[in-house]
This record gives sequence, C-alpha cells and structure tokens, in this order.
Amino acid sequence: MSRVPFKERIQTGAPVLFDGGLGTEFYNKGIFINKCFDALNITKAALVKEVHEAYVDAGAEVLETNTYGANKHKLSGHGYHDKVYEINKRGAEIAREAAGDDIYVAGSIGPLGLQMEPLGPLSRDEAREMFEEQVKGLLDGGVDLFILETFVYPDELEEAVKAVRELCDLPVIAQMTVNDDATSLTGGSTEGMVRELEETGADIIGINCTVGPAVMLTWLERVRKHTKLPISIMPNAGKPRNIDGRNIYMSSPEYFGTYAKRFLQNGAQIIGGCCGTTPEHILRMRNAVSHAAVTVDMRDVAVEKFEKPPDVELIPPEGKSRLARRLHDGHFVTFVELLAPHGVSPQKEIDNARKMYYFGVDAINIPDGPRASARMSAMALAVQIQREVGIETVLHYACRDRNVIGIQSDLLGAYAMGLRNILAVTGDPPKLGNYPDATAVFDVDAIGLVNILNRLNHGLDIAGNPIGQPTGMNIGVGANPGALNLDHELRRLDWKVEAGANFIVTQPVFDLKVFEAFVKRIEHIKIPLIAGLWPLASLRNAEFMNNEVPGCHVPDWIMERMRKPETKVEARAMGVQIARETLEEMKPMIAGVQVSAPFGRVQTVIDLLSTVEYPRAKMFERLGE
Repeated sequence: MSRVPFKERIQTGAPVLFDGGLGTEFYNKGIFINKCFDALNITKAALVKEVHEAYVDAGAEVLETNTYGANKHKLSGHGYHDKVYEINKRGAEIAREAAGDDIYVAGSIGPLGLQMEPLGPLSRDEAREMFEEQVKGLLDGGVDLFILETFVYPDELEEAVKAVRELCDLPVIAQMTVNDDATSLTGGSTEGMVRELEETGADIIGINCTVGPAVMLTWLERVRKHTKLPISIMPNAGKPRNIDGRNIYMSSPEYFGTYAKRFLQNGAQIIGGCCGTTPEHILRMRNAVSHAAVTVDMRDVAVEKFEKPPDVELIPPEGKSRLARRLHDGHFVTFVELLAPHGVSPQKEIDNARKMYYFGVDAINIPDGPRASARMSAMALAVQIQREVGIETVLHYACRDRNVIGIQSDLLGAYAMGLRNILAVTGDPPKLGNYPDATAVFDVDAIGLVNILNRLNHGLDIAGNPIGQPTGMNIGVGANPGALNLDHELRRLDWKVEAGANFIVTQPVFDLKVFEAFVKRIEHIKIPLIAGLWPLASLRNAEFMNNEVPGCHVPDWIMERMRKPETKVEARAMGVQIARETLEEMKPMIAGVQVSAPFGRVQTVIDLLSTVEYPRAKMFERLGE
C-alpha cells in the first residue's frame, strides 16, 4: 500500500481533495429518491463502484463510503434494520476496490435521524451504540479515516466521535452544517460552532451540505483565526431548484473551481463537494488543489555552516555581475522574462532579447522548464543570449531534474561559460507538465540549492572539498506573496536568505493588498526585492493566471476590468494599464521589477516600461544602503 497514513498526510499541510455527491449521482442514474441509497451497497454494488471510479478519474484523493445514512434507525424504514454491519462493511469494501492503493477511503457517518435527550427519546448511550455498529462495519471494510458529516446538534456529533474513538485511533473529521447567514442551524454563531466542533475531540473540523460555496467561504473567513485545527469545506452545488419535478443544483463546475481556490487561500486544507456536485465539479476543484500544492514537500533542515579555505579570496557581492553592481548602487533594475523555445531555434528569443537590450532592460530572466514543460535548455539559451546580444541573463535553475552531482557540474559549467546570476528554484513537479509520468529527482530543494551555490562561492564543493578559484554567483531566490500558508513560505524565505541569497524575485503580483502585507512581513530581510509583473493579454489570460498558475490571485476588480474590452488590442491595452498602475503603487516597496512578456510579445513590455520613471529605489532606505 503506497499511501501514507492519513494523519501523516494532513500533517504535511498540503491540501486534500475529497469526492463529490453520491446520492445525487445515484439519482441521476435512475435510482429514485424513495429508495434506500445505502442499501445499494448490497443490491447494486457495481453501480456504487461506477460512481466511485468516476470520482477517482476526476482526481479525488479521498472517496467517501456510501454509508451516510446506514444506521439502524434510518435503515429500518426500508426494511434493512438487520443489515447495518453488512451494508457498512460492503460500502467500505466497494470504495476500497475503486480507490486502489493510492487513494484514501473515508467512512461516512451522518446523523441518526432521532433526537437525543433531553429533546428526544434517544439516550446518549443508545446513540453511541448505534454509531458504533456503523463504525465496526466500516473498520472491517478497510477505511483509512472517518468523516462525520451534516450534523446539526453538537451533542450528537460528540457521541459519534466517541464511538469512533472507542474502537480505533483513525483520524476523524467532524462537520456540521450552516444556514444562509453562516450560522448553525440551531442559531449558534460561527465562532460558537468552532468551539463546539473542537470540543468533540475530532482531528479536523469543518462544514458541509445545505448551502453553496459563497456562504461557506464567509464561514471560513470568520472562523479561521479561531482554531488551529485543519479545516474542511464541502459545499452543495448551491441550493436545489425544482424544475419540472426534478431538483436541479445550479452551481457550475467552473464556479466550484473558482471557489476551491478561494477556500484554499483562506485556510481550508480539505475541500470537496456535497449534494449536487459531480465528477466534473471535482475535476475543476482538482485543478485548484494541484496548483496550490506544486511546491515539493521537503523536510525542514538547518542551514549549513562552513568556513572558506584560508587561501581563498571571496568575490564581494557587488563584484559578482553588472546586475549585482546596479542593485548594490541603488538603481531600480528591470528584468524581462523570456521562455526558451520548444524546438531547436532560439532566434526569436535572441531577437527579442536584443530589443530589450536596446530599450535599456538590465537582464533577461529565463525560466527552467516552467510548469514542468520540455523546452530547450534554459542554460543553453542564456549562454547564447549573453554571447550574441551582450545583455546579462538571470538563469532559473530547478532542482527537479538533477541530483546533487549533476547540480554541481551544471553550476560550475554555467559559471565557466559566463553566467553569473542564478535564481535558485525547487521546480514544478512533473505531474504539472506535459510529461506527467516522468520521474523527478529533488535531491535538494531551493534552500539546499542556495547552500550549494554559496559553498561554490566560498571555494568548496558539496562535500566541503576545496575547488580552487571560487565562483562569484549572484544568488536569487523566489518568493510567493500569495502563498496559501504564508507563515511556511516566510520561514523558508528566511532560510534561503540565511543560506546565502543575494536578492528575491516574487511571483507575478496582481493583488496589491496581498503584496503590501507580504512586504510588511519581510521588513527584517535586508536584501533587494524584485517584484514580478504580468501584463494581462485578455480575460482568458486573466482566468488562466487566476486558476492555473501557482501562487497567482487576480482580484475580482481586475477580472471585471478585463471583461470590458471588446477587441484583442483593447484587451492588451487594458492589461498594460493595469500593470502600469500596479507598478506605480509598488515602486516605493521594491528594488526592481521582473516583467513577463505574454506569448513573447516584447512590445507589451516596451509599452509598459516606457512611461515609468525609475528614481533611486526608496526600498534601499530600508536596506540601510
């Protein structure tokens, strides 16, 4: 079994995607609502497995068992009161068959349908016994965790958690449901709900069902600061509307994809769908999760300490490159990002680099296999541009494709060929690119790469052996102001700086409020900050950046402005204007800007930068230079 225990999976902090609705899928396949959906586990197992498999194909990482209402009280209404254990066990087995070795199975348990004392006839002990009957079947069927969902009363939910705890130590997700105003169905406040959920003793808390994504986002925004437990969010596809006698859920898969990203940005770790959601909804949510989790999970390691050999003379920071000198002297620097070609001819990129050189740009920034795509070697393109054009390059160098031996060889060779500015990046995992089955290496991440670069700058190889003449590489690192887990991102940035970074380049900035908050959090860092900027080319381009580029969040007001142009020319002009306004706001906070040339259109860069004045960067007052 290749999956790690679910508790370990959650502890990584990476987002997790559950599946969507089961009941509405059964209904869509011809099972009438007066039938017992849970009993399908023993009467139509192939149909249940078919629905599970559709969610696997959509990218779900966790399948919920078809056992939400499989308790004695609810099953007795359909004549299955003596089949509780069998239905639950078979439900877990069917989900496990569909899940295989890589996907988790969550045992689903819902409310009993009877009120407990003092409001109803059911005692706490009786309620717990009914829940335990379900838990036993689910455990014997092979579940990895339990999800207790759509509860209204916290006392009943607490008894369900106790039933699980008495029989196993598997992780438990406890979820209640909410009103349209994001309060509990009993009228309790959102903050009160969090306290009640925490008091159940569950490992993960959250909400599901009843309402759509917008209300659940409101709930999440209110409660995130009130709990340290992981949060799960699983909305309905809106509220159903009765159309020609059928209940139709109106929220589209595209809408769910948009809100999935918002859930993750606001602190949810587990997302999925409830009533009305389909495999298509989960597929759209998968995209958001994939791009939120592109950073490789590397163990936190201490930054290496070492001493240079006594006979080595280090190259001072300002002497490493022309770019390093300009940053040291307080000039506002400009980078332009150009991608390597897919084929063997770099002539278009060289011509564009020459235009940028004549225009006065300081450096050409060259990504290394962006989005895990196969292109001409970024290093080869960087060498050709420097030799044929005369402009310096900033070479991205990714850890994805090389072990530490190859990394050292590449870096020494790059220096020998005249490359001086290196941006150390971990790299996108292969699953994000056009060869998803390719293997990755990741011997080190960006922090480890900075350590290697810094060693070479001190005349040492990766084993600490002297190499003679040291390198003098100007070391850059990336940062994501819009990271879902900003605390983790900033902790890693501190380590990169401690390891020897000389400057920082951010992801493209669209949301100034997010960027300002990021800058405030890094006031203690005393190296230059270069902000990424992407002039939007169209509404479609804006949607792509918002939904498919890791770390990018295009605010709603920008999306609205990009909807107004009626032609491609007007759309590009609008994108340039928005980027210009963003740059003007950012200038006091940064030492330079990296501008991407969408689709290789360097004229867009010229249109943007030609109207911008570059006084001595005010940021250097903060750097103390």
